[in-house]
Amino acid sequence: MLAILLVLVWMIVYYGRAGVYANIALLVNILFLFGILASFNAVLTLPGIAGIILTIGMSVDANVIIFERIKEGIFKKKGLKQSVQEGFSIKGALSAIIDANITSLLTGVILYVFGTGPIKGFALTLIIGILTSLFTAIFISRLLIDWHLSRGGKLEFSTGMTKGLFRSINIKFLKKRKIAYLISGTIIIAGLGSLFTTGLDQGIDFVGGRTYTVRFAKDMNTEEVKTALNDVFNSAEVKTIGSANQLKISTKYKVDENSAEVDQEVQQKLYEALVPFLPEATTYNQFINAENNVGKMYSGKVSPTIADDIKKSSVWAILGSLIVVFLYILLRFKKWQFSLGAVAAVFHDVLIVLGIFSISWRFLPFSMEIDQAFIAAILTVIGYSLNDTVVVFDRIREYLNEHTSWKFEKVVNSALSSTLSRTLNTSLTTLVVLLAMFTFGADSLRGLLFALIVGVLVGTYSSLFIATPIMHDTLKRLDKKEK
Repeated sequence: MLAILLVLVWMIVYYGRAGVYANIALLVNILFLFGILASFNAVLTLPGIAGIILTIGMSVDANVIIFERIKEGIFKKKGLKQSVQEGFSIKGALSAIIDANITSLLTGVILYVFGTGPIKGFALTLIIGILTSLFTAIFISRLLIDWHLSRGGKLEFSTGMTKGLFRSINIKFLKKRKIAYLISGTIIIAGLGSLFTTGLDQGIDFVGGRTYTVRFAKDMNTEEVKTALNDVFNSAEVKTIGSANQLKISTKYKVDENSAEVDQEVQQKLYEALVPFLPEATTYNQFINAENNVGKMYSGKVSPTIADDIKKSSVWAILGSLIVVFLYILLRFKKWQFSLGAVAAVFHDVLIVLGIFSISWRFLPFSMEIDQAFIAAILTVIGYSLNDTVVVFDRIREYLNEHTSWKFEKVVNSALSSTLSRTLNTSLTTLVVLLAMFTFGADSLRGLLFALIVGVLVGTYSSLFIATPIMHDTLKRLDKKEK
């Protein structure tokens, strides 16, 4: 709620009255999304939450793209009504919005068809979110703005603080590409080195473990119990099962050792961690035998739930979606170099997120286990990266058609500078959501949210300094051929 509130406030601060209409569209979008999920009797999981976060980001993004186009029209003295009409037209913002959403939609469909388990849940949320975002951004926002203008109202798409912001920026992005290549290459090599030597902190989903059903005398807070268990086992999963006073506890502690002595040790540690939550003077034997219907009700071994089958399906689903996206971008932009830049940026972003996780999981003060939620985070990073890159490419294509006398390098730099306001705005609103959830949300969400925060930062960077430069470098003969 805090995250959404911060986004709503930012849109009003940046776009004034127009931001109010964008906020109404965003809230309607969230209502539609939850309404449709409820009609499917969908279970809200961590992957689903990742899909909703991406949906909120894309919903804000669509309105930002439209409003920035309207502001450009007003700056060119086209008049308010004509600027609004052009902003919502296929020649304005609509082309970029549709291209970005179709690439994400294709990704979602492929993931849903070929994915399993958490991937399917994420994909379904993403598909619904894309459709509701498109509808609310294009129709609800337009309806409200047209209603305002029909009443003779004057509508500003900026405030006194933000008027003219980013207007005169002209950054030579391509001159910095070699530095960007060097920085990215260094991080990726360090990450790969860590991946091959120390690997990742794989969770119970991947390696299996021991599971216990424990009943308490009162309703329990799962986060408090999990904190206590993590102090003993370093890693534990806690879920309510049945009533609120019964928990399912899983741990991968000494998962590779199957002797009776180790089973006894794990049970002893479990008891020690849970003593503060048990009735006073509960002994170990009372706990193990569940006397007075309080204590360990069940124990058993858990096999890796998303081992080889989901790993393989995840890889094939992601590769399949990237191939489809490559072909779609090729179809829309008519040059394979655009497709190469977009897909290269996706691989770049995924490798950096994996590398940072591999390097930092040993010393950061929260769990960074690789589980089902992490798969959803990687998929979200892919969706965000593609969305960001396609919007930038759409503006480059537009500038190529408009400024035929310009050198290709100038076209690219000008296009990137003109989309900077949209890029930073979208990244900021998405980061606000993620940071608010990271700061005030449950501990169990922090690993997922950390991956998403890194992904958004890297995705924003890669669309400007990786995807576009790679596309430029493979197309640099264009100028010579035209001459």
